[in-house]
Amino acid sequence: MGGSVRRPHTVKKLGLWILSLAAAGSGSLIGQTPAAKPFQIVRLDPALDEIIAPDAKLDVLGEHFGLTEGPVWIQQGRSGYLLFSDNAANVIYKWAPGEPLSVFLEKSGYTGNDVKNVGAQTISGRLAILLIGSNGLTLDPQGRLIITAMTDRTVVRLEKDGTRTTLADRYNGKRFSGPNDIVVKSDGAIYFTDTVFGLRGADASPAREIPYSGFYLIKDGKVALLGSDQDHPGEIPNGITLSPDEKYLYVTAGFGKTFRYDVLPDDTVANGKLFIPAGNDGMKTDRKGNLYSTNAVAPGEVWITSPEGKHLGTILMPQVTGEPKPRIVPTNLAFGDPDGKGLYITACTHLFHIRLKTAGILPGPER
Repeated sequence: MGGSVRRPHTVKKLGLWILSLAAAGSGSLIGQTPAAKPFQIVRLDPALDEIIAPDAKLDVLGEHFGLTEGPVWIQQGRSGYLLFSDNAANVIYKWAPGEPLSVFLEKSGYTGNDVKNVGAQTISGRLAILLIGSNGLTLDPQGRLIITAMTDRTVVRLEKDGTRTTLADRYNGKRFSGPNDIVVKSDGAIYFTDTVFGLRGADASPAREIPYSGFYLIKDGKVALLGSDQDHPGEIPNGITLSPDEKYLYVTAGFGKTFRYDVLPDDTVANGKLFIPAGNDGMKTDRKGNLYSTNAVAPGEVWITSPEGKHLGTILMPQVTGEPKPRIVPTNLAFGDPDGKGLYITACTHLFHIRLKTAGILPGPER
């Protein structure tokens, strides 16, 4: 699986530089069918030039997945590999340069055997699928993989010997509904969001025990609620990430809002304020503090926003025609490659890669 791309044509229009390219390549669905909307990089501010080159290209690393999510780069010597969830397949895949795609972990988000009564249902292209696998992935300071096992309704750690340790499955004695996205601070504090997507029927499920969606802190074996949608119905926390200096925590709320919180010395948060009127799913920051938001204001978008909240530009993922209909909607992203300048984007049925000029934050041990 994979593909190549053509160099973009550069067009100046209304003071903006719009860089377009259509992906092509043998065996690629994007290459075999016409693009209803081509891949584009929309430059809204000159500062974007320091982040992504005018001739940046889009690499198609894989397609025909159920619903990709939660990528994380694992550094290994002078190289490394990417892990990412396929939520519908209930596996974590491993992608490495020059190697076939392989399964890294089976039953990554649901370790049971009866899928008739678990996992929310959604649409991927024309297909109705179940969200039964893992979602967010990250590393702790010791380099161990931390997983939001959404349908098991737990946050787990994968030990070096392959065993799984449950880090949290309840708050005040009540089970989570479906841990979603996750980030770990350098001191080991874990922040994650909990949504209803681990439940059949989602918010209408009789198995729901916590009557709200929230975001939480795991520290010293204890779970603390940091915020929720109790007072703001519909503003469900989903994406979550930290600034590179760990002074701020970003959390999305519903579709079209991202809040920024001050991180206090005890790792709790305060002073939540609307950062941008955009954002829905996974987010990451680069080393300069720029925020990369998936599903920013419309399906198929990745916004790049400065630390001051200025929208610098938008990456528009390609949308194609033809059957079977794919669903190319960014769900999350991760920085990777040995220099941290590779941007990996999970987009439901696809996995993409773009080289940047700015390095991003890589979780795990300090390098």
